[in-house]
Amino acid sequence: MNNYKVTFEPVGEEIVVPEGSSLKESIAKAGLDFDFPCGGRGTCGKCRIKVLGKHLSPTEKEIKYLEEEELSEGIHLACEIQVFDDITVQLNTGKEQVHNILQSSVERSFIIEPLLKKNYSEVELPSLHDQKSDLKRLKETLTLQNHDYEDLKISIPVLQDLPFSLREAQHHVTVIIDENEILGIEKDDTTGIMLGVAFDIGTTTIVGYLLDLHTGKELAVASSLNPQVKFGADVISRTTYANQNIDGVKMMQSALLKVLDKLIGDTLEKSGMSRDEVYAITVVGNTCMHHLFLGLSPKYIAAVPYVPVVSEPLDLKASDFQFHINPAGRVFVLPNIAGFVGADTVAVVLATEMDKSKDIKLAIDIGTNGEMVLGSSEKLFSCSTAAGPAFEGAQISSGMRGAAGAIDHVQFSETMTYTVIGNEKPQGICGSGLLDTIAGLVELGIINKRGKLLSPDQFTNPIAKAFEKHIINYKDANAFLMVPESETAHGRPIMITQNDITSLQLAKGAISAGIKILIEECKITINDIKEVLLAGAFGNYMDPHSACIIGLIPKELESRIRMVGNAAGTGSKLALISRSEYNRSDIIATTVKYIELAAQKHFNKEFAKGMQF
Repeated sequence: MNNYKVTFEPVGEEIVVPEGSSLKESIAKAGLDFDFPCGGRGTCGKCRIKVLGKHLSPTEKEIKYLEEEELSEGIHLACEIQVFDDITVQLNTGKEQVHNILQSSVERSFIIEPLLKKNYSEVELPSLHDQKSDLKRLKETLTLQNHDYEDLKISIPVLQDLPFSLREAQHHVTVIIDENEILGIEKDDTTGIMLGVAFDIGTTTIVGYLLDLHTGKELAVASSLNPQVKFGADVISRTTYANQNIDGVKMMQSALLKVLDKLIGDTLEKSGMSRDEVYAITVVGNTCMHHLFLGLSPKYIAAVPYVPVVSEPLDLKASDFQFHINPAGRVFVLPNIAGFVGADTVAVVLATEMDKSKDIKLAIDIGTNGEMVLGSSEKLFSCSTAAGPAFEGAQISSGMRGAAGAIDHVQFSETMTYTVIGNEKPQGICGSGLLDTIAGLVELGIINKRGKLLSPDQFTNPIAKAFEKHIINYKDANAFLMVPESETAHGRPIMITQNDITSLQLAKGAISAGIKILIEECKITINDIKEVLLAGAFGNYMDPHSACIIGLIPKELESRIRMVGNAAGTGSKLALISRSEYNRSDIIATTVKYIELAAQKHFNKEFAKGMQF
């Protein structure tokens, strides 16, 4: 078998791959970030690349998704190209996207009690009359400060350095302690500085917060797309990749850890601090992201009975993840609730204090999965629905993520108006824009109760007549033209197709059914819910009225909706700066009752009803 060279422009990266390798595999092998919304299955037509200096015959799927003009320019789909010769490809066929990543959230009060502690000690010098061991003298000094330190453990590496650390510092040292273990010893008094980073690892985006562990003050924030998007847009496609590739888990973990370490550096650069001053890291994410962060296979999460490898909170060495922080640094991973309800949901409950509330509240975090928690301090129930990537723009014909060039909000009156992120020429439509558009068309009667996009002669609402020219034929079905090709950034029309409407129906039907089943399990009525807490990027950018119009959220609850921002990130921050909050996360994870929707006999019935507008 021959090997061939693949060159990626404009980065100038070159790799050698075996004959017949897919371009998708080549991109992953090169470690380049590239988005495969459908996981490379050839069902979305979004992974456009340009082949330079070579003509390749288009495949059937490329003919389906690409315009003739694109094909003539050498545009192809990366998931469809196989390497049978040296090849040069241009990855960014358009303008580089700047994504809107939700960083802010609703804050609340807390008690500062960092996960790690620093104790300055002046250890007595040894002598011929006092020949106690270095460790014993250190422990005795620490015990005078805190009786709980009597039985402190110490690892071999720290113990090996102990005699030299003490004497170099002339026995004036700062001891770093994690509950009952000595993690490190520093020269002189360094108790004044102790930083930590709280991570929220989402399927699509990652946010890292740099905090002063003494004051709880947020010093800097950095965010990024999750680099695992090149392996698939959702947890199912990434699980499939992990299962089908020998090094799949290792590759996804490596890509993730590299970005996390970069985000640590970004926050430190913004704040003027150094890596040695970071001692603790907290991590939250859904169960699949949690497993991939740890290098654990998510295989059995996706198979009945959906069992995770571990659910308990973990206290681990930062060095095991190749994070460049203080050598004594630790990583604290918050617990999961179940296979499809992870530490990010635990963090949302922690941040919103649902577990302490006398009022019944409903928390919803809508992304590629829809995680929900319903209840009060008396009892909490959770579930997860496979909403799919429609809310994040993936697998929608003109869909894109919430980035510059995305239509993010749409309004209908006598005409249709829209806003574009970055105030640029539109390139596509993101989830919130899709929701507004379909909600508006439902209100106008252009989309009927079953989700059918009607023809102009079927319109009954006089106001809808103004939009007759927006109805076009696309692949033998009606489509709603939002922006003609002459007004877009890429020269292709932006439209909403019948398949797009169906995709949204499937997503919102799953969420709607989940809410109804949780209400039944909680033995309450809709009117008993005092507040709806919308967490996550989609929930905070969407229009609540649009969500209620299509039935994503029961219309009775529209006035009770409150946006809580990146509540998962807030929960991660709380756990980092407060030991009691971190401990409470474990109580939440073990007391929230998980409802497996697949096991509910009437789920399919509720799902079908929920699909209707």
